[in-house]
Amino acid sequence: MRAIAWMVATGILFVAVTATVKHGAQDLPAAESAFLRYVLGIGFLIPMLKPLKKANLTTRQKKLFWIRGFAHSLAIILWFHAMTRITIAEVTAMNYMTPIYITIGAALFLGERLASRRILAIAAGFLGALIILRPGFRELTDGHFAMIGAAMLFAVSYLTAKRMADEVAAVVVVAMLSITVTICLLPFAIAVWQTPTMMQVFWMFVVAALATAGHYTMTLAFSDAPVSVTQPVVFLQLVWSVLTGAIFFAEPADGWVVLGGAVIVAATTFIAIREAMLRHQNKETRA
Repeated sequence: MRAIAWMVATGILFVAVTATVKHGAQDLPAAESAFLRYVLGIGFLIPMLKPLKKANLTTRQKKLFWIRGFAHSLAIILWFHAMTRITIAEVTAMNYMTPIYITIGAALFLGERLASRRILAIAAGFLGALIILRPGFRELTDGHFAMIGAAMLFAVSYLTAKRMADEVAAVVVVAMLSITVTICLLPFAIAVWQTPTMMQVFWMFVVAALATAGHYTMTLAFSDAPVSVTQPVVFLQLVWSVLTGAIFFAEPADGWVVLGGAVIVAATTFIAIREAMLRHQNKETRA
């Protein structure tokens, strides 16, 4: 129950991040908004500096962290762009596809086996995405395509993090992400730079604080219960998104988006439960 409560809080915080970006970054280039979000969050790294120094990262580990940082930077730029072009609910629902892309990537690049049930779950996830997008039945904008690209690049980032989490402490993984993304975003931000107002800087700081809090509560949730328990709660994030969009941004509630999001969450929940079951079976076999 405590893990579920932390996951509910995580969903609310991440929706607050999305809403704050939509409100405070509407007139800023996406790359600049993303850079400000990360550079203003550098202060949260101070407690992580000591374990980072002790990590003694190898050349290979540093290379992988930079690959992750670059992929994550591109994903963040696309996400910020999508946030100012499509509804909060669409961004949230399409972001649910990231675990599906992670599952495909793990099979292609990490050698993980794709059983028939996993393939069906992946197919269900893509069906959910088609329900949300409805190509041929409505006009798709650059925001929709940006969000598709963002979810794919986030998957690359998380796959790299999954490999690095087996080698170094979690705090090092988080710290290296913040450092590499801030540096990678800098040239993109300079290319489109326009002097932000103090209010825009304030809103990007709020985004940094909310995102940091969200990652913290998510970590607490994962430490209290397996992902198979917390994953279904992710759907509530879509509920908060629809309500936030309707109340604060006059965005009409789209039943197709909610339905598609529900299908994707069901697919990712099934994958999470199956992975938990397989891990449990493997432990029993080794025992």
